[in-house]
Amino acid sequence: MTRLLYFAWVKDKTGIASEDIELPSGISTVADLIGWLKTRGPEFTHAFEQDGAIRAAVDQTHARLDTSIADAKEIAFFPPVTGG
Repeated sequence: MTRLLYFAWVKDKTGIASEDIELPSGISTVADLIGWLKTRGPEFTHAFEQDGAIRAAVDQTHARLDTSIADAKEIAFFPPVTGG
């Protein structure tokens, strides 16, 4: 099982903060996962419609879209963070 975490407007658009899922076969990268999440319903399609605006962390380490998620325990999705 892999825990997915959704933060800020990603959480608002999906309507959930976290969930535990079994990664579907063929899903091996962050980009693959985002593509699959978009198929889960209009709330996910809306939340992930701008792939470039979503940031991800795999096991609490910032990750690129091509990062492998093969053995991930936790994957977090969040908007870009700005300082202030």
